[in-house]
Amino acid sequence: MEDLVESYLKKAGVEYYKEMYLTEIENKWHINLSAISAEGTSTKRWDFVIKTPTCVYVIETNFYTSGGSKLNETARSYKMIAEEAKTVSGFKFVWITDGGGWSTAKRNLEETFNVLDDIYNIADMENDVFGILFK
Repeated sequence: MEDLVESYLKKAGVEYYKEMYLTEIENKWHINLSAISAEGTSTKRWDFVIKTPTCVYVIETNFYTSGGSKLNETARSYKMIAEEAKTVSGFKFVWITDGGGWSTAKRNLEETFNVLDDIYNIADMENDVFGILFK
């Protein structure tokens, strides 16, 4: 899934970084992400990071062939990250998923949809969501 997302980032012509840690983002762009790192007590590595003139976007990607506890826990975790990210000015969390396996986790996905503004799938990437989002 990461290779697929990367191909669409390249197609959109955006500058991106792969596998970047939260602390690296803080140091590179002088942004305080303590709301996401539990005041610096935890760390997080993002699959991709995009910096535009007005915002730092962090992207997580996932591929699921079926539902299950992993998918449910991921949705809950990303809901929490989305809520925390909204407290940081100039910072957005983006989730890209293939959409597979979600039929058995509709409730958890709906909870995350209600909080996370930027959740996309493969069809969205095919329809140039990155060209729109990162312009």
